Amino acid sequence: MGRADSDTSAAPSDYLELTAEVVRDHLAAATPLEAFLEGAGTLTLDQRMLLVDQALVLLEQNYVHLPLKIAMHAVNPVQRLRLIRRQLEQQTPATMPPEWIFHAEMSKVFHSVRDLHTNYQLPAPFANKIAFLPFLVEETGDGPDPRFLVTLVMPGVSAPGFEPGAEITHWSGVPIEQAVELNAGRFAGGNAAARRSRGIESLTLRSLSAHLPPFEEWVTVSYVGTDGEEHELRFFWQIVDSFEGREGPEGEEARVLGVDYEAEEIGRAKVMLFVPHVIEQQQALAAGQAPRSAAGEVASTMPEVFTARSVETPSGTFGHIRIHTFWVRNSSAFVAEFVRLIGILPQNGLIVDVRDNGGGSVWASELTLQTLTARHITPEPFQFINTPLNLRICRSSGDLEPWVPSMEQAVETGAAFSAALPLTPEDRANQIGQQYFGPVVLITNARCYSATDMFAAGFQDHRIGIVLGTDDNTGAGGANVWQQGDFLSDFPLTASPYRPLPNGAGMRVSIRRSLRVGDRSGTPLEDLGVVPDERHRMTRRDLLEGNVDLLARAGELLAAQPVRELNIADVARANGSLRLKVRTSNIDRVDVYLDRRPGASVDVPDGQAEVTVTGATAARAVRVEGYAVGELVASRTMPL
Repeated sequence: MGRADSDTSAAPSDYLELTAEVVRDHLAAATPLEAFLEGAGTLTLDQRMLLVDQALVLLEQNYVHLPLKIAMHAVNPVQRLRLIRRQLEQQTPATMPPEWIFHAEMSKVFHSVRDLHTNYQLPAPFANKIAFLPFLVEETGDGPDPRFLVTLVMPGVSAPGFEPGAEITHWSGVPIEQAVELNAGRFAGGNAAARRSRGIESLTLRSLSAHLPPFEEWVTVSYVGTDGEEHELRFFWQIVDSFEGREGPEGEEARVLGVDYEAEEIGRAKVMLFVPHVIEQQQALAAGQAPRSAAGEVASTMPEVFTARSVETPSGTFGHIRIHTFWVRNSSAFVAEFVRLIGILPQNGLIVDVRDNGGGSVWASELTLQTLTARHITPEPFQFINTPLNLRICRSSGDLEPWVPSMEQAVETGAAFSAALPLTPEDRANQIGQQYFGPVVLITNARCYSATDMFAAGFQDHRIGIVLGTDDNTGAGGANVWQQGDFLSDFPLTASPYRPLPNGAGMRVSIRRSLRVGDRSGTPLEDLGVVPDERHRMTRRDLLEGNVDLLARAGELLAAQPVRELNIADVARANGSLRLKVRTSNIDRVDVYLDRRPGASVDVPDGQAEVTVTGATAARAVRVEGYAVGELVASRTMPL
């Protein structure tokens, strides 16, 4: 195998002009990195001081993970900010360094805590920009050493053997494994798996809201092409506006966000660059057209959120639903669409796939759990760190009042954290109950973050099914995140310490930390994440053939578990009693409740039973619980 050619270039005009029509005009405005940087750098010295002062307020008085981060990562972000502030005091407008150096120092402080909730967002012209190369790289672990394959390429990129399946060997002369590790060290991640995953993703896609632009104007990619030959190809970084995303939560629901905003932005960029048909579906829905889908998929009213289909595996045909994000405007609508989709899919087993999901609404995440289990859902509790400023904030807002007594008591007890209280109301977390009765497997990876971490933790803590991970941990984001602007606009504090930030700059902070429930009750989710029950290393076939080996493994796990059935039929009232027929499968006993009060308990050895419950005149709902060998395995609730 020899080198066939060397250092050819992929011209941006070759692929930007061949993109799908729905994104072509947007991508036509992309500019090379060199041209983009010519307009950067307008912050004054006073504006720089203001940014440092506001960062000090957030990290010193609002940041819930500060003690944890100091202990786990041996960092002191508050002291580093104080040092930057002192350096600024010794500078003048004439002697202050270039703006990018200031941004680099601020970014280092925020990245040092390895918390993707806690960000320094660069001002204009960096805000809401994406730096990209026209392909994606992913890692396969089905050999003795990791390998890095090209998995997606934009139309119009034409070079010998450079297509899905090409193997990257060097990145601008650096062996690819070392290049990934160097990148991983630059990008925040709470554990090794999360950092490595971000290191791979950032090879070709970066949000400039969260990171400085690449230092290099181009990269030279050395690869073994699909033709079996060695090649080199030069790609120039392009800068483009982030694609407009769907609307997020508002009002009370906007206070319960758990989201990696950078991942949300990168996810939209991937759709724009590689799967623009999803944008076409969104636009069709917005125009009032019926939902459409790709071949083999169930049409969804939320195509950017869900992909649902049946998958054939060696162990059988099962349902597969991909939840791309929990960033939705309305959590109830999210749950309703999830329930509708899983009702259409095969009922003998379901694969719920949340890989690369950066989170969103904590309510959407936790309200979905009830639909997959008969068990009572206990939402994760959240805590503030006890500071005078956090106490003032909680006193000023009615929805935060439940945390106030414990924070006031901390003045006497010295407790570091407030009481742990849920964001999701427990009655809503159990309101609609179980909707899917087959076994369920959850697939995770290290890019699952925040509300998705909480979904995975709740899935595991309530023993809903097996967690199958393609990495050793999820991303480990265990907090509720607020924007600096939220503090400024939402809380009418006298002598507020918060100030507007210049030039579109922004900051975010983890304000309330989450704790796990069940057998791991009280364990922080931050930095630890969810360790999967089963581990699958992505294979070449997974990367190039639609996750075929991953889904086969999930199918094996599903096929080894029983399929339950619990149906209520022929409900009738007569003389103050309620008569109903129950059909079951793999259930030996059912208990019947009227408005949560026990009414009857009968055995169902042959899979069906007629049950009569007295005192049903005013009953508004009937709940039937199914048991197998004394264990609650199914539950169905029906309004009357």
